[in-house]
Amino acid sequence: MSNTDILLSVATAAQLFHATDGTPYADLVLDGHRETWPLRSKRFRAWLRQQYYERTWDAPSPGALNSALNVLEAQAQFDGPERKISVRLAEHDGLIYLDLADEFWRCVEIGPRGWRIADDPPVRFRRPAGMLALPLPARGASIEALAPFLNLPNPNDFVLVVSWLLGALRAGGPYPLLGISGEQGSAKTVLSKLLRALVDPSIAPVRALPREERELFIAANNSHVMAFDNLTGLPAWLSDALCRLTSGGAFALRRLYTDQDEVLFTAARPVILNGIEDVITRPDLADRAILLTLAPITEGQRRPEKTLWQEFELARPQILGALLDTAAQGLRALPRVRHQRLPRMADFALWATACETAVWPGGTFETAYRRNRRAAIEDVIDADPVAACVRHIMTETSEWIGSASDASSARLKSFLSAASSCVVGSYFAAERWARPRIEMTAQNRKTRRKFTGPRSRRTGDQFHALGHQEHSTSRSN
Repeated sequence: MSNTDILLSVATAAQLFHATDGTPYADLVLDGHRETWPLRSKRFRAWLRQQYYERTWDAPSPGALNSALNVLEAQAQFDGPERKISVRLAEHDGLIYLDLADEFWRCVEIGPRGWRIADDPPVRFRRPAGMLALPLPARGASIEALAPFLNLPNPNDFVLVVSWLLGALRAGGPYPLLGISGEQGSAKTVLSKLLRALVDPSIAPVRALPREERELFIAANNSHVMAFDNLTGLPAWLSDALCRLTSGGAFALRRLYTDQDEVLFTAARPVILNGIEDVITRPDLADRAILLTLAPITEGQRRPEKTLWQEFELARPQILGALLDTAAQGLRALPRVRHQRLPRMADFALWATACETAVWPGGTFETAYRRNRRAAIEDVIDADPVAACVRHIMTETSEWIGSASDASSARLKSFLSAASSCVVGSYFAAERWARPRIEMTAQNRKTRRKFTGPRSRRTGDQFHALGHQEHSTSRSN
């Protein structure tokens, strides 16, 4: 027998299949448990070499190994079944599977009746580089065991953090983005690391922002939770990309050495952003976010980070178990949950509402989420000079109609002059940037406005979310 024939003979112990994108994989039974590896991975190559060595007391030649892999790839792609490959989290037949990423390849199966440790789940997981193991969850703990480790200013923020964690336990999203801001020394980075350690621990728990959209989706393809640390701002392209990532987006890249084929990266991921300033200033992203503002930790409250992590590691199995208990309750209650008015990220809101009855009275999440979204919208309006000016003008008059360039309001003209120096460079450009046409009528605290232009539409959405009404007029008006 040739070297290639020997390799193909020993490879019959592997169960071959391909993922939905055509990538070939193999299921291997090692030491009594199943492992799943890509055929071109170092781990599968090492397994082939080991099997060859144990039979021949020799090493296969590189050519023989490559020839055998080519044949195995063809078998996986054309004869093997198609299976979905997931990273850390998967759903199948109404059950949630959380990969523990331990040496025995176990996962947690979560269902309406509770959760259990599964040794041979019906789903397949991929183990990207840097993924760390979750602890074996413990039963009988309360989610309140998490509270002492978080520097949160009020109980509503704790409700939202727990709800975000529960949302991260659903495969496919949508996921609200978690934005954390606060002064220096408010434990923003530690909070980001703690939350990720409960769902998707990694060797690199937080990272810098990607330089391009391609890097963002490649990173999302290799982790479940993404945390970006110490931000000073968000470029417009990244804000738009994060909007797509929270609810499921795709990035296309030309395949190497081809002119027509594309490689598609698709993902929906929970995302954490932290920074001293509020970096989420675009309305479309703010409407998909949960925003937290942390207070500085006083000298009397501060403790060594090493001690904090030691205590957290002791409590992590109990906290994870409490999250799994709550998720099981969510699966039981979800078919019966109804909202009179669904907010943005409606699927997340329904899931969090279904889970909350395991730990809090009904309506707790809805109240906290509504207040947080309103505060986020207020912050976006305050950060937008156009919106802030419009709202300020309407506090002193019941009606204002006219074009911005002809406005008799000295306050608006003064605003446009100031905006020209910091926004677009000239008074007339600022007037075009603000809105080509504005018509506002205030009645009983509600503002009715007519305007055109893309920026005014973004701003108008926020006024609408606060209870104001709006509609556009044609540019000819």
